[in-house]
Amino acid sequence: MTTLICDCNQTLPLDPKTLARNLADPISSHTSLCRREVGEYLKAVQGGGEVLVACTQEQRLFGELAVQSQAKASVIKFVNLRETGGWSREGHLAAPKMAALLAAAHLPDPDPVPTVTYTSAGRLLIIGPLDQAEAVAALLADSLDVTLFAQGPGHAGGAQARRFPVLAGRMVKLDGWLGHFELTWSPNNPIDLDLCTRCNACVEACPEQAIGLDYQIDMSRCDAQRLCVKSCGAVGAIQFDRAPQEETAGFDLVLDLREHSAFMRHATPQGYFRGATPENLLRLRDGVGEFEKPKFFVYQHKLCAHSRNEQVGCQACVDICSAEAIRSDKTRQQIEVNPHLCVGCGACTTVCPTGALTYAYPKAHEQGRKLHTLLSTYRQAGGVDPVVLLHSQDVGQQRIEELGRAAQLRVAQGVPAHVIPVPVWHTASLGLDVWLSALGHGAAQVLVLATGEEAPQYIDGLQAQMNQLQALLEGLGYVAPGHALVQWVRASQVTELDAELQRLTMGTNRLKAVIPVATFEVTAGKRSTLELALAHLLDHAPVLRRSDAPSELPLPSDGALWGSVNVNAGACTLCMSCVSACPAGALQDNPEAPQLRFVEKNCVQCGLCVKTCPENALELVPRLLLTRERQQVRVLNETQPYGCVRCGKPFGTLKAVEAMLSRLSGHAMFQGPARERLKMCGDCRVIDIYSSDDEHKLL
Repeated sequence: MTTLICDCNQTLPLDPKTLARNLADPISSHTSLCRREVGEYLKAVQGGGEVLVACTQEQRLFGELAVQSQAKASVIKFVNLRETGGWSREGHLAAPKMAALLAAAHLPDPDPVPTVTYTSAGRLLIIGPLDQAEAVAALLADSLDVTLFAQGPGHAGGAQARRFPVLAGRMVKLDGWLGHFELTWSPNNPIDLDLCTRCNACVEACPEQAIGLDYQIDMSRCDAQRLCVKSCGAVGAIQFDRAPQEETAGFDLVLDLREHSAFMRHATPQGYFRGATPENLLRLRDGVGEFEKPKFFVYQHKLCAHSRNEQVGCQACVDICSAEAIRSDKTRQQIEVNPHLCVGCGACTTVCPTGALTYAYPKAHEQGRKLHTLLSTYRQAGGVDPVVLLHSQDVGQQRIEELGRAAQLRVAQGVPAHVIPVPVWHTASLGLDVWLSALGHGAAQVLVLATGEEAPQYIDGLQAQMNQLQALLEGLGYVAPGHALVQWVRASQVTELDAELQRLTMGTNRLKAVIPVATFEVTAGKRSTLELALAHLLDHAPVLRRSDAPSELPLPSDGALWGSVNVNAGACTLCMSCVSACPAGALQDNPEAPQLRFVEKNCVQCGLCVKTCPENALELVPRLLLTRERQQVRVLNETQPYGCVRCGKPFGTLKAVEAMLSRLSGHAMFQGPARERLKMCGDCRVIDIYSSDDEHKLL
């Protein structure tokens, strides 16, 4: 790969020798690549190989030049070294970070993923006051098929000429997504807009002025004189005794002009727009055709801990989804994710305890490889104690670039030299497994930038995982209480971002890497990655070197990924309902004896066993067991087998049979010989029934 770097008219310090030492491919250094030295770029893109340009400001220009010159380069990539590194008060120290960013840019692109298709024919529904809706519709009618859903007349009312179909009434429901919206409403007004000719006779005739220019009657002002009915005459558009019936209609796009959204969720569906802003109007005009987006998730039903036997255990993904794209399907013992509603935040994959939901664009192991490359290259280039700053590639990227410009203008400090910005589709898509991997590969700290665009449940979900990590690291002796290695950077403005980065990463607050560098990689399976990270932490844990080392670490219950199960031996009948419900194989029976066995390593703390147990005998215990017993099978409860009173063959447990006899002791159907049959195995019950003289047989 040919790499072209540029110091942007000598405004950022570049060290080509340091950068070249950490890349296998040659580096070409420039001062004005986008202007005076553009010929060097054109020469590079004619070479036929891959080209990396260390400039994102002129990405559009470089792309156009490649097209015009019929470039032969197979791939042209771009990476930002200026705002992320060079434009900073510490820009002269940023060579290791720049080398790391270049090395990461050399990685192959993520594997392609399946796509989700939307098809729109341009059927637009505009919801709002009639005067506003008609005015906006006039701007879009040349490219879209517009229908209005009037919510009152507005200040001016509707125009005399009926240019667009108008619906009115009480909105019952609006569901769907781009190309597939469905409006359900109840036409609950006496005036039928389909029959109304807008002759205005009813408006003139109404003594209470209860009829506006949306041609709907305000029933709170109507005195029921019915002069409007008489004035309507043969048209017959007004009928007060019309029974309201719900109606439905389909649309491809929705523009909502009301103050409140039709969707009570943080992430509204694709194709739904609020407010007649210039941006929304332009996007609506482009909303005709076929569109694709990545399918951001992969769901493995067999790993899911959501439901067994119509009992719901884990529903972390359902609770955190800001698009309401995930619903429970208890009858099929799984969740269902609507890919058309999914916005790709990845929060569901972050809070999933089993890895049943995984992020696909990019995959976890691809993100892990990128972080490993960044951190290892930074270290090889002479950098120490790096901080990973995770930010969204939308608003978060804008804040990083604004901070770089402010630093160049000497009104901000800029991104510190040891802070490596890492853009992701959404910060909620990475969680404990990737954070631990970053710390294990040499990061002193992981910061997550919150810009105010995040849904409140994302903040809560990620904070729960941060609390889990903090409890883990404090308990193992890596950090003192209060010294968080993973935490938020809350900044909606560039000045806040600058101040927070200085507060959290500079001076006495700058942290040193406390975890020895690991050799493991992020795997495709979440639990596998967590186990590798845990093994590394336990191998080097300071607390385990002490003579009084603890045997377990208590963990917070919110978001717990590890733990045990306590069994009330007096209540447990060893019915094994919990074993059949456990999705992770943590609870097991023993085919050779009445025993409830447990492998703590497998437990995901989903709670299905607790909710399934008919005796309420189980309790979750969030913790991390530090001994080898964590990976071994141990017995939680056992009892004597119960032998058939007729043949002696064991067919149940003593506790289960005694519990059954106790509960049925007062039942009329289980008295006398019938009660004795409860103590028999299945075969002997049948034999006893057919051989008993007390039983009546129907032939």
